[in-house]
Amino acid sequence: MFQVNDNFQKLPGSYLFSTIAKKVNAFSSANPDKKIIRLGIGDVTQPLAPAIIEALHKAVDEMGNAETFHGYAPDLGYDFLRNAIVKNDYQDRGCDIQADEIFVSDGAKSDSADIQELFAADTKIAVCDPVYPVYVDANVMAGRTGTYNPDTQMWSNVIYMPCTKENNFVPEFPKETPDVIYLCLPNNPTGTTITKSQLQEWVDYANKVGALIIYDGAYEAYISEDDVAHSIYECEGARTCAIELKSFSKNAGFTGVRLGYTVVPKDLKRGEASLNAMWARRHGTKFNGAPYIVQRAGEAVYSEAGKAQLKEQVAYYMKNASTIKQGLQDAGYTVFGGVNAPYIWLKTPENMNSWEFFDYLLENANVVGTPGSGFGPSGEGYFRLTAFGTYENTVAALDRIKSL
Repeated sequence: MFQVNDNFQKLPGSYLFSTIAKKVNAFSSANPDKKIIRLGIGDVTQPLAPAIIEALHKAVDEMGNAETFHGYAPDLGYDFLRNAIVKNDYQDRGCDIQADEIFVSDGAKSDSADIQELFAADTKIAVCDPVYPVYVDANVMAGRTGTYNPDTQMWSNVIYMPCTKENNFVPEFPKETPDVIYLCLPNNPTGTTITKSQLQEWVDYANKVGALIIYDGAYEAYISEDDVAHSIYECEGARTCAIELKSFSKNAGFTGVRLGYTVVPKDLKRGEASLNAMWARRHGTKFNGAPYIVQRAGEAVYSEAGKAQLKEQVAYYMKNASTIKQGLQDAGYTVFGGVNAPYIWLKTPENMNSWEFFDYLLENANVVGTPGSGFGPSGEGYFRLTAFGTYENTVAALDRIKSL
């Protein structure tokens, strides 16, 4: 008789955004006349940039001719995209990264979940709290998080690094030494980040204790402050302690197109084991490569026209962020984020917990956000709003919230 992976049974409830979708669908069914404004999930709303559309059309035409048709993509990515990534995202910023250290995928979410396969079953992970829930959930499924305490909403074998108002939402070195550290900067959900010098301290710490940093840089394109690093490889020593995850979803609107990449430097080793070689082996076994058409679209992101057009899109979303932040502050809310990331992190009013405020906002303003507790125990009492809506809906949602 077959047996199931009991670790899946340990996961509390459903995935955060699945729970939100069910609640919103139930409300919509009961109130079909209500127009809901969704500022919950971080999904983009602006159409793909013209340079990307042009590249897609050209690639589709190529697929219609025998001479230019492409079948299976190289499992690690086409050279034209890997070389474009290396030049624009790394070498132009003074980072020592080579094309054979770039692994193209269908998005950072899957990579952030799958990267844990490289590590031993008894690996001790450390996560910022609050943070993107996939990091912890993937390790739960792998059986390395211990037991779950529903009262504290914490796992016994996970090291939590609270990011709260008291420490400016900046993680502090844990008292217990971790094996793997997940850092998402700029942070999802708080929208806050750290300076390059602070990041250097994390690199130095990881090298000192022999830990590995999984660095999620999905929101790098939204960084506006000069002293914030766009890549962890801007820090000295990062090649020996860090893997970086990057996404085309937020910087280029590829949430429905699907493209990302992971950087695994060849210097990353434990004994004779090369993490670069291990990830290449895993990639080749479990992944058939991102589609040719999509990778050509990714290449267009780095064209001069693509860069200019995407800069305008980022500015559009950050205008939304600024509008939300200022409007909520004017209405008396305590607000964070919205400077280096397209997320607003606000304190829930009237001592409401996160899900109470979710229900209150949905029922009375017909606006959807994300309860902070869904990102970890330190997120309780906070709420995330995304700036990825249209400007018109953003203004309308803000007016509704202000009128409460």
